[in-house]
Amino acid sequence: MSTTFAQLGVPANIVAALGRRGITTPFEIQEATLVDALEGRDVCGRAPTGSGKTLAFGIPLVAKVGRATPRRPRALILAPTRELAEQITVEMRTFSGPTRISAVYGGVGYGAQYNALRQGVDILVACPGRLEDLIAQKAVSLGDVNFVVVDEADRMADMGFMPAVRRLLDQTSEDRQTVLYSATLDGDVAKLTRDYQKDAVRHEVGEETPDITSATHIFWKVNRGNRNELVAEAINASWPAIVFCRTRHGSDRLAKDLEAAGIKAGAIHGGRSQNQRMRALAEFSKGKVQALVASDVAARGIHVDNVAMVVHFDPPDDHKTYVHRSGRTARAGQGGVVLSLVLPDQARESRRMMRMVGIDEQFITPDSAALREMAPVPAYKKAPSPAPSEPIVDDRSELEPWSERDASRPNAVDRPRSSASRPQGGPRSYGNNDSRPSFNERRGTSYDSNRGERNDRPAYDPSKRFAPGPAKRPFQSGRPAQASGHSQASRSFQGERAGHGSRPGQPSRPGDSSRGSAEAPRRPRANEDRQGSQSGPKPWESRKPNQVGRSSAPLRKDFSDRPFASGPATRKIGRSASSRTKGSK
Repeated sequence: MSTTFAQLGVPANIVAALGRRGITTPFEIQEATLVDALEGRDVCGRAPTGSGKTLAFGIPLVAKVGRATPRRPRALILAPTRELAEQITVEMRTFSGPTRISAVYGGVGYGAQYNALRQGVDILVACPGRLEDLIAQKAVSLGDVNFVVVDEADRMADMGFMPAVRRLLDQTSEDRQTVLYSATLDGDVAKLTRDYQKDAVRHEVGEETPDITSATHIFWKVNRGNRNELVAEAINASWPAIVFCRTRHGSDRLAKDLEAAGIKAGAIHGGRSQNQRMRALAEFSKGKVQALVASDVAARGIHVDNVAMVVHFDPPDDHKTYVHRSGRTARAGQGGVVLSLVLPDQARESRRMMRMVGIDEQFITPDSAALREMAPVPAYKKAPSPAPSEPIVDDRSELEPWSERDASRPNAVDRPRSSASRPQGGPRSYGNNDSRPSFNERRGTSYDSNRGERNDRPAYDPSKRFAPGPAKRPFQSGRPAQASGHSQASRSFQGERAGHGSRPGQPSRPGDSSRGSAEAPRRPRANEDRQGSQSGPKPWESRKPNQVGRSSAPLRKDFSDRPFASGPATRKIGRSASSRTKGSK
């Protein structure tokens, strides 16, 4: 009889949350470590990648952590890469309930991380570099941390994060509980365990390289000139695939070459922003991208199921890197292919690496057909496409032009489309045959594409494009409009006001050429008095102050009484008579 989470002492709310996801039976590493971790002991666990370590340390954290104050978290999880930190956060939020969990890592802005820490974070998932930056800025303090998890400790050591991990552990509480998980427990990991754990309980689960032994390993002899073509053939034979390169520039260049060869590829490495990396990883997980080209930095941070093949485009630095790369396929007992491209000068190092890993393979000539037979088929490729409920008939080839069809039978748009035929608030459905009218059908009547219904607007008629519109009413200026000659009389009246009289051969008013004839009263203008005179000053004219009774001519400035000078001074040029007299003396 298998053990359940409740029998291991997991709280009921966490058991219920896991049950909603279909997780009822613990994995081997979870069954071995949950009891000791829930009792508060230090745990040192060795487990392969994909064995369920996140739940093994995440469940005790959520069950025991307390409420944190702003900028002072109560628990800390250290991860080597951004992707791994984000995956841990997403996984733990599925069963954390009211416990506040947040991640801080590089490649993104500081704003959202500042706000989360200011509001308070109970469990902080962090990469060492960004966490030290936030501590230096006094945005977070580790003085209240009494529970620490170091995940992928061996990868921390390989990436050079071990000094930063030690500095961070020194800032936490002295009576903390320290949990460490790693794929190997030797070297720097053993030193970290000896210095920062107290009476640690050690648990080792599974083989040291289980994914390596369950995968099919192939070594192709290639030349430097045809590597890209062979990689493209291999990906076409077995995908989704992860291709590992040594440098960032090499990853970008290979991704562009694969795109040119017709293969959808995305690049992920330390030089890209976090949004770019997450977007590429999401498209690869959904099957929209055939190949994901990654560098060694991202080897431990990629957690994607159903990876059919891993390609070592550049040889790994050592056997540990080979294990980390190859662990992306053949996970959870599934099959997978690990393909290595070996140049002539790399054969000796490849044989030495195979001896250290424990595999014995021969260098063979590239064969894409044999690779296609060995490669497993992903789950989304195995599932057959569901048959349609009823056949879809496409009879558009038998339809006559719209003008003739409208005369012979009703339009498709004439079918009733009322909102009463569908539930309120639900999406509008047009059936399997898609009865939405075409563009030619909409030409006969008006169709509202936003509402999917007809309206009462008149249809477009090309013959009425230049038809004149309705006559406009004359402008009402305080007097009744005359039946005829209104615009002509207005123009002649404007001419009389300007003193030029009416136009030649044209009276100023219809039937009357004199100014004094009877006419409707006119509203006086702003610069006229009530009697109609234009004695007021015009806007462009001005008068001198206190100039009463003089001419209304515009003001003209007179400088005749001023001496000529080139500057602001008004002193007369030359010496005065008195100064000349003094000088002569």
